[in-house]
Amino acid sequence: MAEKGVKVVGMWASPFVARVEMALRLKGVAYEYISEDLANKSETLLSYNPVTKKVPVLVHDGKPMAESAVIVEYIDEVWKDGYPIMPADPYERAQAKFWARYADEKCNPAIYLVYTTAIGEGQAKLVHEAQQCLKTLQKALEGKKFFGGDAVGYLDIIVGWYARWLPIIEELSRTSIVTDQELPLIKAWFDRILAVDVVKDTLPPRDKLLALCKVRREQLLSA
Repeated sequence: MAEKGVKVVGMWASPFVARVEMALRLKGVAYEYISEDLANKSETLLSYNPVTKKVPVLVHDGKPMAESAVIVEYIDEVWKDGYPIMPADPYERAQAKFWARYADEKCNPAIYLVYTTAIGEGQAKLVHEAQQCLKTLQKALEGKKFFGGDAVGYLDIIVGWYARWLPIIEELSRTSIVTDQELPLIKAWFDRILAVDVVKDTLPPRDKLLALCKVRREQLLSA
């Protein structure tokens, strides 16, 4: 039975839903998963999140909340005795939040543009811009195994999906973004983060995700 009425409304291929599931699994919190069809949004989703109407939604004791980064912080605060997600030091905690916001506001849009642009249409410039964003983010990884230090932490959860999605985006767009030459620390981190059981078990299967991303990319390019 799900602990304390914990539910996650999500969609299997959402990287943002993966953040929430990763955090709950690291904490050892059991939860009920409610699969959502984003093409035909349910009354359940609309009642839980009438503002943005997006997944993920975490429902804890009947109280819903949205926005994955906010949810991950909430999970860490509520289940304090479990696996530590946020840094204990206030400065390090502020830095983790800063880099998480940077990734969401700068890196994610840059990566998405590579995914949604046709081959040859100014791709080199877009790849360069994505690399520059990631190079800046990479500074938070210097001298560490993970963004969280010796173990997976908040920022690893926030950007952990890169390790699964970026190679797929590279394959579909026929580009190379994360290379040993341009982003050696992030490239090595990809291997380490995907070797973590909780991460590996939470992220969607590569082949299944590749097939979906291929169809979606074709739909976006033909629109």
